[in-house]
Amino acid sequence: MPGRPSSAIPRNWEVSADWMTPIIAAHHPGAVVSDVRRVGGSDGTSSRAVLELTYASGSGPETVFAKTKGDPLRRAFQWMTENAFIEGRLVQSDVELPIEHPRFYAGVVNRLQLNDMIVMEDVAHRDAVLNDATRPLTVDEVAAGLRGLARLHSSYWNFDSSTHPALSWVRPCRANATFRFLVRLGCSRGIPRLIDHLPAEVASLGPAALVELWRRQVVTVGQGPATLLHGDAHVGNTYTLPDGQVGFYDWGVVRRGNWSFDVGYFIISTLDVADRRAHAADLIELYRRALDVPDAQRPTSEEAWTRFRASPPYGLAIWITTGAEDQYQAPEVCASLANRFAHAFLDLDTPAALQELGA
Repeated sequence: MPGRPSSAIPRNWEVSADWMTPIIAAHHPGAVVSDVRRVGGSDGTSSRAVLELTYASGSGPETVFAKTKGDPLRRAFQWMTENAFIEGRLVQSDVELPIEHPRFYAGVVNRLQLNDMIVMEDVAHRDAVLNDATRPLTVDEVAAGLRGLARLHSSYWNFDSSTHPALSWVRPCRANATFRFLVRLGCSRGIPRLIDHLPAEVASLGPAALVELWRRQVVTVGQGPATLLHGDAHVGNTYTLPDGQVGFYDWGVVRRGNWSFDVGYFIISTLDVADRRAHAADLIELYRRALDVPDAQRPTSEEAWTRFRASPPYGLAIWITTGAEDQYQAPEVCASLANRFAHAFLDLDTPAALQELGA
């Protein structure tokens, strides 16, 4: 079980040896940390740090990776969008995630601070390549990631609070009024900034229509068998190992809902437009066949493709919103992702797919 230190979350990455010792000792008995030093990290949609550990006795990892919700404004945004504490609670739940992901050492939740802090494996020690939108993944890498998502989704197929009491707190996907307001505001600022990267047919929709399309997509995520969703499975939350495995980190938006939310977001964000056009149908079929669920509950090829076609609005609205500011993600990342989701929206005739699904 991941270690559970004091619920006080260190400020400004001033992490003491006494705070870190019980976390490491829970996994490496006898380890006593004598010094903690921040040797890397960044600040964006969350605050991240690579922490170098020195030991007075025993042994453990040379470095760990840690993240918090960041400054108070970011914490407030996470709370308003119902994403506060999720990753910390997931780690504390100590449930199995049958997908490649960093080993968790601890999840700390502090409700008064509207914050959580996750201490996990530094996958650099496994020579992982951290992915981002400036380097689209290969079709083989996307296939590897989809096999992982299929394992995760199969393990939690028909998941609810009675089947997995430790995850009874996991919410369904929903576009609440506050979230819709914030995204509409973000789109109004983001469209002009990203105008050179958006097809005219998409830019002309405007903020209100984009948010309404996203709301309609969320309706479809509540249909069919529910599973445990990573909830934020875009390319920037993945890494590739030397053996070709693709792993997922940043589990701060975990939700309960239809598999297509993860799969559509992952495929569209990871592939360049030409590869997505050429290979998406085969990749959807690969995922569908990889699901280990009763045949009667496996989505048909037709249904799976329709649900994929309905999936672009969330990524489109979110990455236009993220692109409204420079401090959350690099401008080239936002531009690349907004462009991929915009072209998918047009190529896949998303409004027609949403109508077919009754949304």
